[in-house]
Amino acid sequence: MENILSVKGIKKSFGGVHALKGVDLTIKKGETHCLAGENGCGKSTIIKVISGFYKPDAGTIEVNGIVHPHMTPSDAIKAGIQVIYQDFSLFPNLSVMENLAFNQVLANNEKFVNKKKFRTIAEEAIQKINFDVDLDARVEQLPVADKQLIAISRALVHDAKFIIMDEPTTALTSKEVNRLFDIIAELKSKGITILFVSHKLDEVFEISDSITVLRSGENVISCPASEMTEDKFTYYMTGRHFENESSTLPKEISKEVILEAQNLSAKGFEDVSFQLHKGEILGVTGQLGSGRTELSLSLFGLNRPVSGKIIMEGQEVNLNSVQEAQKLKIALVPEDRLTEGLFIPQSITDNITVTRLNSLSNMGVLNKGRLMNEASTWVEKLEIATQNPTNAAGTLSGGNQQKVVLAKWLSDNPKILILNGPTVGVDIGAKYDIHKLLKQLAMQGMSIIVVSDDTAEVVSLCDRAIVMQGGKMTGALEKEDLNTVNLNKATV
Repeated sequence: MENILSVKGIKKSFGGVHALKGVDLTIKKGETHCLAGENGCGKSTIIKVISGFYKPDAGTIEVNGIVHPHMTPSDAIKAGIQVIYQDFSLFPNLSVMENLAFNQVLANNEKFVNKKKFRTIAEEAIQKINFDVDLDARVEQLPVADKQLIAISRALVHDAKFIIMDEPTTALTSKEVNRLFDIIAELKSKGITILFVSHKLDEVFEISDSITVLRSGENVISCPASEMTEDKFTYYMTGRHFENESSTLPKEISKEVILEAQNLSAKGFEDVSFQLHKGEILGVTGQLGSGRTELSLSLFGLNRPVSGKIIMEGQEVNLNSVQEAQKLKIALVPEDRLTEGLFIPQSITDNITVTRLNSLSNMGVLNKGRLMNEASTWVEKLEIATQNPTNAAGTLSGGNQQKVVLAKWLSDNPKILILNGPTVGVDIGAKYDIHKLLKQLAMQGMSIIVVSDDTAEVVSLCDRAIVMQGGKMTGALEKEDLNTVNLNKATV
């Protein structure tokens, strides 16, 4: 099969930091090629070199047999290369139609807006992937999955022959991921090549024809997907060998009920009942809009119940504020760590110790030495990869940021730890570390609620699971019935 892209010996440095150290990448026409690697491995940098955003320090780029020492963005577009970044690069305040047609009109140097032409361009674009959407809707009002399909449709307006998708499933539910994979298969059938950038093991094996793994800015391996195994993939990604998570021996669930919800209703869900036992990991799963997030917020005092009861250690409690939840030793690792879980510009130390300011101060004056000791203890315990805890939280990878959010709450010694999407957007290595930590905490007696639509995560991590749909609890699965087949059936 003929190559559409061949990059050789690409090097790129930023202020003495070697992001790419002679990377090679060859992609055949009409294939789906996965570019994998943990955060910081160079995936984003090589994408930006291919698309002309970065000029490489060394190496060559060959597209459709034409060698480019340095691609410009214009060269890339003319060669049929389109990149769909994680943020989709859409105009949120404009309509779907305007987002789809704007770049095409701009490329043609047209000075006047012709709405009829805009609509024609937009209609043709969405028809290419059978996408049904209101062209007059403002993009900011649409769900993430629709925004992604708009970005794909826009790429096709430019007669894309080679589409790069950068971590395209990060914010999608499993149902939406399946829809995206159907679109990718449809694009392939039309001869369009896909570079699928991801670190999610299950997705890589489902969608890819071939795989290239980068680590620390260097090639580790390139091979057909059929020659790759899960164990090899995780090792090539991380340089580490992991124990099989499912190989851990089943534990006896304590009979002691630490938390109980009785016919609980609040904004987003109604009539939910369940028990959480001491030392148990309970899964709460369901698709987007099922009420799972709203339930987690209610258990942390952020979504006031309108009826029903919450009972903790045999006593009915009122969770009307975060302060009440904290007094009861309930902690929440939120869905979006960047906007809800961290003070990104502040130091790692400040983020870890924020829940302990009263106990780490003397008569209202913070003891900086105690703050540093507390933060350093948790950096070491959770193996947070940083050279200095005084660095800003924003300098860390996604997995290490999530560990900081965990450290913040674990330092307060909670009895109940609620995690909403505990490993969303983190690498394989960090995911394994977080799962291992949660199991250790449960073995030590902490009660944990994992809110997730990742069925594989729920199966490998949880002792039991409840299923939510349309704001209601529609099922419960004990450990012996907790598998991906049953969960996928229950959450459809």
